[in-house]
Amino acid sequence: MRLSVQAKVYAAFIWHGFFLALTMSMLDLNTVFPSLIAELTPSTIVFGLLYSIMLGIPLLFNVVFSHYLRAHPYKKKFLLVGIHLRSFSFLGMAASTYLLAERHPAAAMGSFFVWVFLFSISAGFASISYADIAAKALPREQRSQMYAAKQFFGSLAGFLGGLLINRIFSQTQLAFPDNYALSLAIGFGGLLVASLGFYFLEEPPSPLPKNSTESLRQYLRQVPSLLRSDRSFRRFIIVENMASFSIMILPFYMVFARERFAMGSEYLGRYVIYQVLGAVLSNIVWGSLAKRFGPRAVVRTCIIMGGLLPLLALLLAQLGPDWFGLVFLLLGFIVSGRRVGFEPYLLDIAPDHRRTEYLGIRGTLNIFVVILPVIGGALIAWLGYPFTFVLTAVVMLMAAGMFGSGPGELPTIDESG
Repeated sequence: MRLSVQAKVYAAFIWHGFFLALTMSMLDLNTVFPSLIAELTPSTIVFGLLYSIMLGIPLLFNVVFSHYLRAHPYKKKFLLVGIHLRSFSFLGMAASTYLLAERHPAAAMGSFFVWVFLFSISAGFASISYADIAAKALPREQRSQMYAAKQFFGSLAGFLGGLLINRIFSQTQLAFPDNYALSLAIGFGGLLVASLGFYFLEEPPSPLPKNSTESLRQYLRQVPSLLRSDRSFRRFIIVENMASFSIMILPFYMVFARERFAMGSEYLGRYVIYQVLGAVLSNIVWGSLAKRFGPRAVVRTCIIMGGLLPLLALLLAQLGPDWFGLVFLLLGFIVSGRRVGFEPYLLDIAPDHRRTEYLGIRGTLNIFVVILPVIGGALIAWLGYPFTFVLTAVVMLMAAGMFGSGPGELPTIDESG
């Protein structure tokens, strides 16, 4: 029995999402990665800088990537190149951890800046291709459902990854740095397997914009006028920047727990499982919300939860490390919600022939993701966790109010250009 075109698209994206989630559990940015960096350096500022590179580099270059990619009707080859570069950066981090982390932690830390840069810049190249393929392969009304289905299976894979992380870090005979090196090596293999889903996907061509041959300088000059003409897109950029305050402190919850409870890695696997369990359970909520009210409702709910979580973290910190696990459970809800809500909402408001441009401009203008982790590390170092967490809550709740409620808006862009 031959699969329909829609079934093939679902299969490719769910396959990739499943093994990507399994892979990213090995370097979970909110638990494993902060714990590893804390082993190498006590500086929250250095960690914030590394985290800024991890999240921000792909965004800084997105407008350049989009200028290049929009002239190519087929994006799959670029997606595969990006995935393979990310997998080899995992291998580089695994080698650096195994060979340098114990005796030469400063050298290991320095090498991580190189591998994380490669990991991040290849992610930026791949993400635009990924979103463009998803948008043109499925009609608008099916995108949020596909993202929710992908997130559901990815959450199951993440749960398996959490069990594997728990197993790795509970083995007394597998001490630092071998435990981290093994998890990173598994991530290398997982990303290679994840890429296989796209080899068999038949990609439809993208519509090319009329001005696809213009120079990068000309391309950049049009950004202000596009933002002025499309109110929905402009507001989305502002709100997403404000919502980046939540991302600023996500990795510091683990650092906070390590300092607050004077614990090592014994809770690491448990917190990963809590986070993935939250992501699994959240898919019931996000999928239903997206189906009934659209991705905009998912975005707003996710922002509100991101504003309340730091306040809850301060409260649960008084009750001990077991209760603090609830923070990571809700963290799973928020991370999952961002994936189900933000990108599908942008794909809904972006005109088809300018989709690549919207994706690139959105990434590069989300500048707060680049600088906030460094600022967050500095604020924590100078003013402490309570001040930083409360500040995050205030900004997030302001962003939720700005985004408003109700169904998503249709694009308001002037199509004459």
